[in-house]
Amino acid sequence: MPSRDATTHWVGGLQKGKGEVTLDSSNAGTFAVSFPTRAGNPDGQTSPEELIAAAHSSCLAMNLSGVLESQQLVADSIDVSAEVTLGPAQGGGFEISGIAITLRAKIDGVDADKFAELAKTAERTCPVSKALSGTTITLDAALA
Repeated sequence: MPSRDATTHWVGGLQKGKGEVTLDSSNAGTFAVSFPTRAGNPDGQTSPEELIAAAHSSCLAMNLSGVLESQQLVADSIDVSAEVTLGPAQGGGFEISGIAITLRAKIDGVDADKFAELAKTAERTCPVSKALSGTTITLDAALA
C-alpha cells in the first residue's frame, strides 16, 4: 500500500505566526493554518483537528462499505461526520479530548440491530480509528 504525505511551512511564533499545509500526494491544495484560528473562529482556515475529522469520516465511510460488502450488502448511501475537539491537556498544552462520530446509512435488508453491529465493526477496524485510539471516540450510528 502506498504512503501519503503533506508538508507544513510555518513562520513566526505560536500566537502571531502562520503556516500553510500542502497536501503533497494528491496535490489537492494548500491551506492556511494559524493557532488563533485553530483555537477560535476558523475564519476560512483549516486546522489539524479539521483534517483529522476529514480523515476519520472518509476512512470510516470506506471501511463501512467494505464491512457491508463482506456481508454481501451495499449501502444506497453512507454519511459520516466527525467532530474533533481540542482542549487543554492535564499538565499543560493541548490535546484532542474527543471525537464524536455520527454515521447514517441507507441499506436495504438490514435491521437496526444488525446495522449497529456492522457499524461497530467498521469503527473498530477503521485504520484511522485505530491510529486515534489514544482518545475517546464515540459512535452514533443509525439507519437513515
